[in-house]
Amino acid sequence: MILQNITLRRNDQLVFQDLSLRLTAHRTGLVGLNGSGKTSLLRLLMRLEEPEQGRLENTKPVGLVFQSPNQQILFPTVMEEFCFGQLERGKEPKQVEAWAKALASEHGAEHLLKRSTHECSEGEKQLVCILAVLMDEPQVLLFDEPFASLDARVTRAMMRLIEKLPQQVVMASHNLELLSHFDELIWMDGGQVKMQGPVKQVREAFEVFTNG
Repeated sequence: MILQNITLRRNDQLVFQDLSLRLTAHRTGLVGLNGSGKTSLLRLLMRLEEPEQGRLENTKPVGLVFQSPNQQILFPTVMEEFCFGQLERGKEPKQVEAWAKALASEHGAEHLLKRSTHECSEGEKQLVCILAVLMDEPQVLLFDEPFASLDARVTRAMMRLIEKLPQQVVMASHNLELLSHFDELIWMDGGQVKMQGPVKQVREAFEVFTNG
């Protein structure tokens, strides 16, 4: 994914001005203080917002996992949540349900398929969100602080799942430890890329900045 000279405004607020960026690594982490532009960048990559100037080059299907599962889950049952996207594309219901069962089985989530989404724990809800996005067959997965409300044990389990996925991943997180095995970090500051490079190098510079 390539962003060239992007300018984005939200209402009267300038979010990005002349932002250029290449996202080619298999695993990219986004770091930055609150309001630095991480979420806005993910929304832009997902085409939830359109720039007034500049160009976004991307030929790959993209999926986004939100910070809060309750902002993402739309349907009363897990099976409905899994199947919605493919059914909207006109796929045959029995075939889609078979895909959902196979995906759930692959990730040890068969027990969730008959559940109501409101009966799931927060960790289970986030797993449902990730698998529902995978049902749409993205080649790029975007994560916006996906584990902010989860405990350490559940977070580790989710990260193990993500690490095994073949898709390109871009993840925004305040938890630098989660990003320690990624290929690169991008440090966002004031709607601009402050630094992009190897994890250790960017992390050290960011920690010096945040610790004063």
